Amino acid sequence: MIGRQTGQNPLPSLTSALRPRRRLLRAEGCPPWLAGAIWRRRLTSDLRPPTSGFTLVELIVVIGIMILLTALLTPAFTNLKSAGDVTSAAYTIKGVLEQARTYAMANHTYTWVGFYEEDASQPSTNPPTPGVGRLIMSIVVSKDGTAVYNPNSTTNPDPIDPSKLIQLTKLVKIENVHLPLFTIGTGIGATFDTRPALQNDPVVGYNDSRFGELNATAPNTAPATNNGNSQFPFQYPVGNPAPAAQYTFRKTLQFNPRGESRINSTYDVRRVIEIGLIPTHQNLAPTPTPSAGNYAGNAVAIQLNGFAGNVKVYRR
Repeated sequence: MIGRQTGQNPLPSLTSALRPRRRLLRAEGCPPWLAGAIWRRRLTSDLRPPTSGFTLVELIVVIGIMILLTALLTPAFTNLKSAGDVTSAAYTIKGVLEQARTYAMANHTYTWVGFYEEDASQPSTNPPTPGVGRLIMSIVVSKDGTAVYNPNSTTNPDPIDPSKLIQLTKLVKIENVHLPLFTIGTGIGATFDTRPALQNDPVVGYNDSRFGELNATAPNTAPATNNGNSQFPFQYPVGNPAPAAQYTFRKTLQFNPRGESRINSTYDVRRVIEIGLIPTHQNLAPTPTPSAGNYAGNAVAIQLNGFAGNVKVYRR
């Protein structure tokens, strides 16, 4: 109407502009039904409003929110990973203890589990570097079914002859863990803080019933007697002829053919033996807070019954 008043030709409608395209499609040999479908598709696409993307400001805001969420969530994921690592380590140790005891009973022999903690900030060395952050465990077996050492020996230390031992498994290496000395459980429940209490000896207190701070000196190490060292240590590797030693395990746990366990081979059988675990970052271990034996965050105590042999893991 406006075009007629001004003398201009009226604007063609969108559908009239598209009809030649439809005729062109048919002229190119498209069946009528296909040409109609293509024409309708083009018609609807041409009628859609143009899409718009993010503006620069919106993009910056979104990126900022993502950075903020990452900063808030990273500590939570780190704590979850740390908890998972120390729990996995606890069940690895549990498995080693159960394997050593089961083998001793099934084969009517003696087995030993050795504990050694080395510096996790560097690869394992030979000789090893004592430190924090990497736990080394070894299981050896008596070849002839006897205790193989002389319990009346006056030599100290008097290492077990490696030619009389068999290596039961490969070395077990657990990264980013440390064996601390925890505050003793109250013995009134089944949680970490209320776990069974250890035997309190008149001279050394609780430290002859547990393993912890393996590289410290008495009285701040456990076991405690003989500065925590077994009179009858064993080495890795073993064999005949005796190979050169890489590790010497001076903190040991012996299982006899009845399945009873003795720390350092000569201690009395304990009703409860404890191994504590906390996570580390390589060779950096958490500081006790607010006092010695108390650690905030992830902590695990593994307890072994020296008579019955059952192993239980207590987490916090």
